[in-house]
Amino acid sequence: MSQKLSLFYLLVFFLPFFMSAQEGESLPDSLYREDQIYFGFTYNILSGSPNAITGSQFSGGFHTGFIRDFPLNERRNVALGIGLGWSIDTYGHNLFIGERADSEETIFQILNRNVIEFDKNRFSTQSVDVPIQFRWRTSTPESYKFWRVYTGLRPSYVYYFRSKFVQPGNTVIQTDVPELNRFRLGATFNFGYNTFNFHFYYSLNSFFDDKAFVEGENIDLKTFQVGLIFYLL
Repeated sequence: MSQKLSLFYLLVFFLPFFMSAQEGESLPDSLYREDQIYFGFTYNILSGSPNAITGSQFSGGFHTGFIRDFPLNERRNVALGIGLGWSIDTYGHNLFIGERADSEETIFQILNRNVIEFDKNRFSTQSVDVPIQFRWRTSTPESYKFWRVYTGLRPSYVYYFRSKFVQPGNTVIQTDVPELNRFRLGATFNFGYNTFNFHFYYSLNSFFDDKAFVEGENIDLKTFQVGLIFYLL
């Protein structure tokens, strides 16, 4: 975990220098594209049902990738963006995920701190993303500084999942959950000016399929992410 935090602070510190370097003088290009490398940091919020499932501790994400720009009009300020990216997300919560030793059946249990003492309960995911965006901006061939509004979808495939529960004298790690929806789909909305842009994401499908139940109720767990995203031309 310390290595991830070190990478986070390193990127935050050096990112403004990379941004300023891209704003050097260059000749206007009437056929310019806004092809971009992006970095994003989010605060992740769990939502859905059962209502007894709540977030706890810090939940965050890091997102990066490249987006290819396809202008749709002569002015080139309206475009379609298609990219390839990578995300790592963590979620602190009170939903225990384990496995029965005799049948390898997944166990889902809502943890009550008044009854069960534990230090940590979270799961993390790593995914390959394919962001698809409809893009509007006030850009011109002469300037890299402009307003932008990018909205669209972010299909993803979760190739890594790890749930970790820690309590005094006991640690449970679960990496194979058959009920996990590895194909994820979310709606995105980004807006901002120049370097700094706000980023919003809401998942359109649940983390788990309709075979995942806790206390007799289907687990329909989604995420809302809010943060900052930085674009490098």
